Amino acid sequence: MPRTRTRTAASAASVASVALAALGVLAPAAAPGAAPAQQDRGLPWGACPEPHVPSGMQCTTLDVPLDHSGERPGHVRLALGRIPAAEPHHRLGSLVINYGGPGAPGIANLAADPTAFAELGKRYDLVAFDPRGVGRSEPVSCGGARSTGKETAETATAQLAALRAEIRRCELASGPVLPYIGTVNVSRDMDRIRQALGEEKLDFLGFSYGTRLGAVYAAQFPDKTGRMVLDGVDTLTEPLTEQALVSARGQQRALDNFLVWCAHQPGCVYGTNTRTAKEKLAALVDRLDKEPLTGDDGAPVTGQDAVRAIGAALYSKSAWPGLAEALTMAERDHDPVGLLQLGGPVQEGGRDGPATVPADNSRAALTAVNCADDPDRPKIRASASPGAVARALHDRQEELREEFLEASKVFGPYQLGTVLECYGRPAGTDFIRRIDHPGAPRMLLVGTRGDPATPYEWTEETAERLGSAVIVDFKGDGHTGYSSSKCVQEYVDRFLVDGRLPSGTRSCPAEE
Repeated sequence: MPRTRTRTAASAASVASVALAALGVLAPAAAPGAAPAQQDRGLPWGACPEPHVPSGMQCTTLDVPLDHSGERPGHVRLALGRIPAAEPHHRLGSLVINYGGPGAPGIANLAADPTAFAELGKRYDLVAFDPRGVGRSEPVSCGGARSTGKETAETATAQLAALRAEIRRCELASGPVLPYIGTVNVSRDMDRIRQALGEEKLDFLGFSYGTRLGAVYAAQFPDKTGRMVLDGVDTLTEPLTEQALVSARGQQRALDNFLVWCAHQPGCVYGTNTRTAKEKLAALVDRLDKEPLTGDDGAPVTGQDAVRAIGAALYSKSAWPGLAEALTMAERDHDPVGLLQLGGPVQEGGRDGPATVPADNSRAALTAVNCADDPDRPKIRASASPGAVARALHDRQEELREEFLEASKVFGPYQLGTVLECYGRPAGTDFIRRIDHPGAPRMLLVGTRGDPATPYEWTEETAERLGSAVIVDFKGDGHTGYSSSKCVQEYVDRFLVDGRLPSGTRSCPAEE
């Protein structure tokens, strides 16, 4: 479900030059229009409102239509940030970056780690934006803490009532932008951004959910698509239920890889038998759901909190030692502090973010975008009573439970809890499902074999749907490949800077 990659796992290392022969047969791609350093059409770039930004970073705003169809008047004010090209005399133009989500602010992520794209930043202005409904771009909210859709209510009727009440809170707290959130509208915003930057075509680097955004842009504006790289490729076809099931399998596959790694480390709390390790870890989650541990602030730390922490740590192999230590503390010392440091229970408050952004904005936007992008809703008669509706939804979850548990005893229940999150919201667009060979220029897709969030098969499926994609097959672990692999970086940087693509699928080895 969520494909969040809100920050690069590590700064991109400088990549040693390799011979062109190492990349195989190369073919030129469409070149972006060369542009002077100040080619944008009068955007008033100035100081950024974020408390900590790197030297030279600039920010501005851009008004775009609330309703791109023109049926409803009004506009959305988008927040943009950029770091100008370090070598302005060799500048290629603007490279728009989306870090993932849905619900992740782009400006804060660009400010957090500007060195991640050091090579690209020499020739490109690095541009990020907060998508509509996110961060400083008229953020949506549900009025505070949101439920995650899990079956916390005692009865199906109470659960249904809680879902409906939450939707009403979202409508009241979000304002007019909520019905116009979603990837199709954001991709139209991106074309307004392209125009405002003065670029003939959009050069784009998208991670995780950002790959869905890039693919939708290419489908809507194939003639305006420049050099595009999609890393950690999202699905364009599967309904939310199938996405949740595939996500559970992908997370379990990543967890299995972690347990194999742990079994070869001295002092692994689960020993050297990976089969029993899986059973012990599932038992820990079950035990914490029944008897939560207590954090330093007195708040309970449940099994589902542990699931979220484990899932977060699996995004980057560099976090595996910390995960191993956190599990040791939880198992041997009954101490949850390690899990909390990995990102267990979500802490509301937005302490490090702008005060104007609601604390629940990221989660509210994630659900709103996913639901706006999905046309499927439970098939229930309009005349059905609330009790009948509740029973039907409960029965649907029970039908799916065994399949989700088979996918993963650890992640299955959590993912199953997301199945109903769009119930009661308007059906979303079917545009994304219908994308089929849009005629965009060739682009580069990166898939990671051990990715816990966007399984490799989605890379192949999306490449087939786009019909103009070259795949880099990264054999490593973690979510996305650019920050984890020098090999992946080399392919991506060469394409974006030199406009060259390898022929066929290329492979990058796992890196220690």
